Amino acid sequence: MNYIETKDLLVEIKEGVLHLTLNRPDSLNAFSAEMITGLKEAIQLAKTEASIHVVTISGSGRAFSAGGDVKNMGQKDPLGTYDHIGNLNELILSMKELEKPIIAAVHGYAAGAGFNLALACDIILSAEESKFILSFSKVGLISDGGGLYFLPRLIGPYRAKELLFNAEPITASEAYSLGIVNHIYSLAEFPEEVNEYALKLARGPSKAYGFIKKLADKSLHSTLEEILELERITQATVATTADHREGVLAFKEKRTPNFGK
Repeated sequence: MNYIETKDLLVEIKEGVLHLTLNRPDSLNAFSAEMITGLKEAIQLAKTEASIHVVTISGSGRAFSAGGDVKNMGQKDPLGTYDHIGNLNELILSMKELEKPIIAAVHGYAAGAGFNLALACDIILSAEESKFILSFSKVGLISDGGGLYFLPRLIGPYRAKELLFNAEPITASEAYSLGIVNHIYSLAEFPEEVNEYALKLARGPSKAYGFIKKLADKSLHSTLEEILELERITQATVATTADHREGVLAFKEKRTPNFGK
């Protein structure tokens, strides 16, 4: 299953978790076309491979990702930039359409489109020394990779605009207080904590998780009436699954449910 691995993206599948590691440490894991394409292929693998229940995205070396590669900025013509961002957009859309949880494991810097890649995930776990920065305006650009969609919905348009205008880093604790980060761990314990969090989700009711992700995201641009009806229809479907039957039986027998078996 590791045919999608490239020099810019490391891939490991273990105990129901697809671990993806951005692997350009010398450039703080700045995006390359090869990395983005590898990520798209990995998300497609997660979509089609039933044994994969959770995806994690992390960075090698000193950072999660610096986002766009500054060394290559200003070298593309408008059509080249349009195509590059189109490739990134396809990745972001595929992540949101994947009906499985995606965890961003952030250490060091999550900057620019690297920050937005984390925002496209469903859960953000952070090492305590991490910094988050939307650095686009420092080089005269706007946010891409979905940042102008995700961030205002997450923290409100006024705080989002301030972060985008000022392009100043915020700490993990500040990101936590804004609701961007779910949990913060010490750097020494971070890999183990991320793995344990991912394994916990991988052992859960994957069908229910997929519907939860889909409806929670859809609720951001739906009416209450629409979501109530979707909950009604979806619950009738989920109530027929083996996971639901196992959950009810485990509750009655006062034991931990064994989902997905």
